[in-house]
Amino acid sequence: MTGGYHDRLLDELLARAFGELDAATLSLLRGQLTWVELAGGQALMRQGEAGDSMYLSVSGRLRAYVGQDGEAPRMVRELGRGHVIGEMSLYTDAPRSATVVAIRDSLLVRLDKAQFLQLIERQAGVGVALTRQIVHRLQTEHVVAPFAAPVVQAILPITAGVDVAAFAAGLAAQLGRFGRACVIDAAAVQAAVGANAAVHDREVSRWLDEVESAHDYVLLVADAAPTPWTRNCCRHADEVLLLADAAAVPAVHASETQCLVSRPPRAQSAEAAEILVLLHAADVPAPRGTAAWLARRPVAEHFHVRPALDRDMARLARLQARRGVGLVLAGGGARGFSHLGLLRALQRHGVEVDCVGGTSMGSVMAALVACDQPLPRVTDVAREAFRLNPTGDFNLLPLISLIRGRRLRASLDRALANLVGERAGIEDLWKPFYCVATNYSQASELLLTHGPLERALRASTAIPGALPPVVIDGDLLCDGGSFNNFPVDLMRARRGIGCVIGADLSLHKARKLDFDEVPGPWALLRDRLRPRGRRRYRLPALPAYLLNVTILYSSSRRRAAQAACDVYFNPPLERVGLLAWQRFDAIVEQGHTHAEEVLARPEVQALLRDHRHYRTESR
Repeated sequence: MTGGYHDRLLDELLARAFGELDAATLSLLRGQLTWVELAGGQALMRQGEAGDSMYLSVSGRLRAYVGQDGEAPRMVRELGRGHVIGEMSLYTDAPRSATVVAIRDSLLVRLDKAQFLQLIERQAGVGVALTRQIVHRLQTEHVVAPFAAPVVQAILPITAGVDVAAFAAGLAAQLGRFGRACVIDAAAVQAAVGANAAVHDREVSRWLDEVESAHDYVLLVADAAPTPWTRNCCRHADEVLLLADAAAVPAVHASETQCLVSRPPRAQSAEAAEILVLLHAADVPAPRGTAAWLARRPVAEHFHVRPALDRDMARLARLQARRGVGLVLAGGGARGFSHLGLLRALQRHGVEVDCVGGTSMGSVMAALVACDQPLPRVTDVAREAFRLNPTGDFNLLPLISLIRGRRLRASLDRALANLVGERAGIEDLWKPFYCVATNYSQASELLLTHGPLERALRASTAIPGALPPVVIDGDLLCDGGSFNNFPVDLMRARRGIGCVIGADLSLHKARKLDFDEVPGPWALLRDRLRPRGRRRYRLPALPAYLLNVTILYSSSRRRAAQAACDVYFNPPLERVGLLAWQRFDAIVEQGHTHAEEVLARPEVQALLRDHRHYRTESR
């Protein structure tokens, strides 16, 4: 069933999974294991069934699903080489907590409970090592990315005119920063096994398994047509990169139809994820028409890449290696200008942002970042866009909102037109972007990743009672801060993100009041006319009060959001009002000063240094 290369790989994986065990103990453990082969689509275990064994993944890829209360199962994690699965069953009699299905042909080893109990009687170190693994997993479960890095990635051209070989070589070079990468095409297989690589046989599959065991990343370059080799690439892949010229007609390619759509029936949950990679010329100012590409194929993600720009290829490599940097920007009115100061500090320290998301004013700043324009230009555009108070056009008849919202809409239109052009979609941004709104009609949080960008930003910033709500798909939407003003959890769950940087704008100093009753309007007015230092009643102004009330629930989630950040920023903006639009430059500088202080901390420098230069251990 297995070859010497799998045996060698297993020894390395056991040493990594169980820690520093002596050679005799490892040999003893090795003798208790049983090899298990799974075909793509086959279930390893099902939620609720009795558990009597654990597994260690040697090659292939699996996906874990959890269902409850009659709801459709949801994917909670992808599992690749080296993952330990079902280990709790060795200690308890609890049923399986998840259903685990193979995405493609996978090879594992099984340790049954009976053998485990005999093993720890003879060598207690095995039980101690496995317990250490379980404790570590439980301690880090909240920061573990749900998507394991794909080892085998098929590159499938779906338009004419793309240089697949050059793209694969460039991506492999960038992936080489994180581990051992290689490129395989039909000619390489034929040369290696001395057979027709177009024929799917056991020898070819075995050789590909051996290549996989020796590398961290394997890029399978498919043919330009739906040949048997192209089908072979799709069958072996953890993920399939659909490579397309963005300027071409977004039609479904024959390879997609015959190798993906028409592949043998299998549960949708067991299919390898398809990633659309749209290629652009280096001088393209901004993508357009992405929605038409996405409407024709069920992709899990899409990326815009200018192959001539190293930074674009490096970003794709980081995301495919699950080493991407995600930046989350909280809402907070004019305080959101501080995010631009943070960006300046990150750039000075060489930190590249690969994906960005936010809520309310944070969503606006995040969208500007996702445009991938030079930061000085972005800052100038934002300064000009918000030069005129965007919340100063009050309604004479406030039937739905105190503010008409026309100034804010004009500000957004000006900024986006300058950076990405008119009528851009969320899908058309160079960097992956999301924002959060509140669905008033459904009483729920709404994640926005597709559709008109300007409308999404207006929805995310539509403070209830202050700004008019926005209608999207028949639902009434308003400011996302009501549910999730600092959406770190959504970034942590995204494919490709390995490091999350969060910028929170909440204020934490609670101030006790030294009076028992709120004064009447005339007493309060007289108090407001006094100099600030002599005021008796320290109460917020009505607009600030309304703004803060809308994010109280989000504020209660702040601690969890902060814990989910790898690097956390919270600039001291207590003296900056939510509507202090005229203080643009001062707020930007406050954000920059605070960011420099955080980035100067040794532990933060070490984390970012390890991230930028991370390379996997030899396998």
